[in-house]
Amino acid sequence: MEKEYSNDEKLEWTMIFIHEFGKKYGLNMKQSFGYLSRFKGIDFIDNHYGFVHTQSFTSMVDDIAGYCKRQGGRLE
Repeated sequence: MEKEYSNDEKLEWTMIFIHEFGKKYGLNMKQSFGYLSRFKGIDFIDNHYGFVHTQSFTSMVDDIAGYCKRQGGRLE
């Protein structure tokens, strides 16, 4: 049975992730959130939180950037 995580836990991790993603790609928080929303990165995090929060931010930034690219994103 999968552990349930509180909305606060998910929100805190996701906010840090959005910041780290933006830092890597030179985006502010609003731009980073917009990109991740548009290309389904936020949905991916929400649907797979049990896995993603156990990984390093560095590897997840790279993995989710790749996922967003497959969804039509153009960040390199």
